Amino acid sequence: MKQYDVIVVGAGPAGLCAAVAASRQGARVSLIERYGILGGNLTSGYVGPILGSVGKGTMRDEVCAILGVKENDWIGEQGNAHNFEQAKLSLAEWIASEKNIDIYLQTSIFDVLKNGNRVEGVMCASNEGPLYFKAPVVIDCTGDGIVAFLAGAEVEKGREDGLMQPVTLEFTIDGVDESRGLICIGDVDNVQLNGVRFLDWCKGMADKGKIPQKIAALRLHPCVEKGRRQVNTTQVNGVDITRIEQIFPADLELRQQIRLLTEFLRENVPGYENITCIGSGCTTGVRETRRVVGDYIIDADELANGCRFADVIVHKALFIVDIHNPEGAGQAEEKIQYCQPYDLPYRCFLPKGIEGLMVAGRCISGTHRAHASYRVMSICMAMGEAVGIAAAMSAQQSCTPRELDVTALQSLMSGIGIELFD
Repeated sequence: MKQYDVIVVGAGPAGLCAAVAASRQGARVSLIERYGILGGNLTSGYVGPILGSVGKGTMRDEVCAILGVKENDWIGEQGNAHNFEQAKLSLAEWIASEKNIDIYLQTSIFDVLKNGNRVEGVMCASNEGPLYFKAPVVIDCTGDGIVAFLAGAEVEKGREDGLMQPVTLEFTIDGVDESRGLICIGDVDNVQLNGVRFLDWCKGMADKGKIPQKIAALRLHPCVEKGRRQVNTTQVNGVDITRIEQIFPADLELRQQIRLLTEFLRENVPGYENITCIGSGCTTGVRETRRVVGDYIIDADELANGCRFADVIVHKALFIVDIHNPEGAGQAEEKIQYCQPYDLPYRCFLPKGIEGLMVAGRCISGTHRAHASYRVMSICMAMGEAVGIAAAMSAQQSCTPRELDVTALQSLMSGIGIELFD
């Protein structure tokens, strides 16, 4: 049995920031990660660029500086797909330099410790056998809401018919001729190839059978290093990654698509004749699984209107409502929903009916459409930092996160330079 002030489960963008933020407030923190590497989608997931933006002064800026990417390039057009190999070391060194954080890699949660409706810790599987961790506050940064699910929290998945956004494996190609090799950041991009919109050309090639219809939207993001592109195109529909029997078939098909797409680009797109695939995610890229039902459920209309909340803890978050089609290629909606910079309220991070537990990252409380905007990494980092501070305060004050004075939390956050109000 190991005792801490705060337990953070999941060491991705949200979890890293949650652990560091709690530690900097004096909490003794355990950071538990199921893989053998820190970073989540920043490293093992091979996700780039770091999309979305948030208000000034959050840890997002610190992490991006560590990774050498440009500031608040919210849509990914400036070339901020970072070097994943370098990130594996730089993020590890960053965490190692912080006080009061014990890191447990290759350690997977399999149950929670509860007293009534209060979470008091987690049970994990390790190379040493079962490990038991206790703390006044647990933060679920697993993306899939694993801690909340095991604690009995109410969860939702997907849209009304239950279908979720497709899974993907991103990969990096090298050898692009920058004088000829185009960039396409996604469905909002009208870049041309031979006088035709590139994405329309891709669809035409799919209609001819050159590539499968479901991967006809080729997203080719620029990278920090010249001559490279981050490819966010592979997809498998109809997958629920929380169902373990579905993971391997999806991974196999995605890796076959990487081979197919590399050959297609080499043979058909100017400037890509000499490309090679130099890396890919070592775990399936997941956009959507569980959403934890919290004290407040935020919806996409609020994001589109740039809503403000009295209990704001993430300010001026911004990204499009980016719903990759659960049933086919491209976007799920004919017209992309743009948003105004919006707030995320504290209540979205508190699982309804559960004490001693907070969530951060894509599993917070929101609708299917709202989730499609706030799920990106910049916003998740700001979430993690805010929740980490709140967890540390709760532990120090011997109160549950739900009992915490939110105005005191906001005052502390503002005092360390995080912008929360207009």
